[in-house]
Amino acid sequence: MEKTNNFQHLAANTTPIWQHQNHQQQQQQIERNIPTVHPATSFDARADADALHKAMKGLGTDEKALMAILCHRSNGQRVLISQAYKSGYGKDLESKLKSELSGNFERVMVSLCLSTADFMAREMYEAMAGLGTDDEALVEVLCSSTNQEIREMNAAYLRAYGHSMEKDIIGDTSGTFKMVLVSLVQGGRDENESGLDEHKIRSDTQRLYQAGEARLGTDESAFNSILATRSWAHLRHVMAEYQLMFGKSLEKAVMSEFSGNAEKVLLGILQCAVNRNAYFAQRLRDSMKGLGTNNRTLIRLIVGHWDTDLGNIQQEYEKKFLRSLAADVVDETSGDYRRALMALLGSKNYLQ
Repeated sequence: MEKTNNFQHLAANTTPIWQHQNHQQQQQQIERNIPTVHPATSFDARADADALHKAMKGLGTDEKALMAILCHRSNGQRVLISQAYKSGYGKDLESKLKSELSGNFERVMVSLCLSTADFMAREMYEAMAGLGTDDEALVEVLCSSTNQEIREMNAAYLRAYGHSMEKDIIGDTSGTFKMVLVSLVQGGRDENESGLDEHKIRSDTQRLYQAGEARLGTDESAFNSILATRSWAHLRHVMAEYQLMFGKSLEKAVMSEFSGNAEKVLLGILQCAVNRNAYFAQRLRDSMKGLGTNNRTLIRLIVGHWDTDLGNIQQEYEKKFLRSLAADVVDETSGDYRRALMALLGSKNYLQ
């Protein structure tokens, strides 16, 4: 059967980690996060809440005023603005925005009313709600999140929906895919990126080989227990050791042993171990190439990262695709939706 999913494409077109020098691996770990928008100085949540109210009062809406505030405040500042709006006007800012706006512009503005944890919890819920499941969204969020991000997302999910995110994952997925996602949602990955154990690296490498290519059938639990819990640095060294010991990349071994969503999630983990920002860059590219745009993915990746590391992702995007992320966003979007995304990408001329 022909393999065509985005994660397979990502694995096949990524330079194997064993070709990178050790100092490059270390540099990745100490790389400074680059946001595209910084917190406002002389911040006044009450004044911003009043300005938002004025922008939506009476007939018509001043979309430029909304963007001037919500697209130029940090996550923590936007949460305070939402609280100030509710205390001052007796209604949720989110509800007011929904009544005034529509389409993808509405989705961006509403997303900016939420804390990152609340926003990502909603993304996870909507990926599993109704008929069908957005499996790639589940993979993207859970493979790439830190333990703290997952813990905060779990708490936000429980507050919003009255039951655990794990419960919905179990109800909406199956097989190896479910096993890996349930492991990831525990937020139990080793996050110690130093003090690597060479014996453990070799042991895990041998165990993965014995669980896959060395036998008939596959021991899925062995792959899960290593890929879902080991540190990124450990996994990078396991990938290098696997190539050296067996003459084949671990990514290709996963592609040989797994298929469907199980393959997607395991490749997603490996790609995040190699270069998380490059993984996000590929996801952004995939959301915009071909016929139509996956606006939900595009919004999630920009809103979820603009005040933390979207600048790093933009750099990887340009390095990988030889054109700017902003240029592709301009090509694929329009109107106030485009203006809002451009503001979040740090453009000074976003209103043009």
